[in-house]
Amino acid sequence: MAHGVQTRERVIDLLCAGLSLRDAGRAVGASRQAAWRWWAQCGRMELELAHDRRGGLVGPVPAEVPGRGGVRRALSSEDRAVIAAGVRHRLSYVQIGVAIGRDKSVVSREVRRNSSTNGQYYGAVAHRAAAHRRGRPKSFKLLEDPGLCRRIETWMDQGWSPRLIAQMLAAERRDDHTGRVSHETIYQALYVQARGGLRADLHRQLSLKRRQRVPRTRDRRASSPYKEAFTISQRPAEVADRAVPGHWEGDLIVGPESKSAVGTLVERSTRFTILLHLPGSHDAHTVAEAMIAEMGHLPEQLRRSITWDRGCELADYARIQVALDTKLFFADPHSPWQRGTNENTNRLLRHWFAKGTDLSIHSPEDLRRIAATLNARPRPTLDLQTPAMRLNALLTTAA
Repeated sequence: MAHGVQTRERVIDLLCAGLSLRDAGRAVGASRQAAWRWWAQCGRMELELAHDRRGGLVGPVPAEVPGRGGVRRALSSEDRAVIAAGVRHRLSYVQIGVAIGRDKSVVSREVRRNSSTNGQYYGAVAHRAAAHRRGRPKSFKLLEDPGLCRRIETWMDQGWSPRLIAQMLAAERRDDHTGRVSHETIYQALYVQARGGLRADLHRQLSLKRRQRVPRTRDRRASSPYKEAFTISQRPAEVADRAVPGHWEGDLIVGPESKSAVGTLVERSTRFTILLHLPGSHDAHTVAEAMIAEMGHLPEQLRRSITWDRGCELADYARIQVALDTKLFFADPHSPWQRGTNENTNRLLRHWFAKGTDLSIHSPEDLRRIAATLNARPRPTLDLQTPAMRLNALLTTAA
């Protein structure tokens, strides 16, 4: 027997009112299996809202929650019924908003948030789902999912940031919110151990190794008193928009008392990273030799320019320019954001080159392994592709 849309909506209303699947189906002349299929097609319902073994809904719908000062803020069941009717009759969000006395953005957000997986909006189902989400206190998701905790720990041990982990989980489970968490949830588990779920020492895998959060008001600017011949103001405009590959940014990661260092170079469009081995010294001659040796393997179109911090380690910039047939520009004093790509990359590299550690212990093979690991890490700025994939595409095109 074929059943119309009104019959299905009537069954859903009866189920949300507390009737069993069998009773709701009988009320409209449908089978229990049909009632269950229509209920399942609603989608977006939490496990606690599913039917128990006898077919009845678990728990009543909580009472309406007034806003501050007695002013209504949350949508009522009547509001959602009007929204459902308006959507069925294909009214605009503006017209529906006028009917319930709310802004069109409220209606748009409500329909987007509480529509079923098949694109339908049912007022009764949406009201139950919203009431369930509003329930307090809410449990901490990581405490309920040990498997998810282990995945997060594995990724963080590989140097992934909480934000990257949250984005990868969201990309893997686009329609399933149960197996993903936000980066804020991960940070709370790291910094507030009472929340539990993750290893107590996992904060050491963060780029800055902090045990607790630091206010954003701190001044992080680095000073560099050296003056160089070429400035960033002379750099071509094509560098800023990342449309043309082959423009690099570089700097040093320095160990305790400046006794050891590792050079870093990152390509702006692909975020591909090259590490410079600087054994025993990081003076101008050593840095120039290492840079020429590592970048000399690149094709000409991939070494158009280099932007560097104002440090004396690049005093031999003229020889670098001639050997690599490139142009070298220097950022303004106290302006690390002018090399933002390199600064962010160095922050990621602190996972392997921790502050306060001797960097001379790393061999050339170690640096190549670390660079390969970082270049194989998905980047949100590259639509979750890796720098190695982007650079390989450029080299393939050039060939």
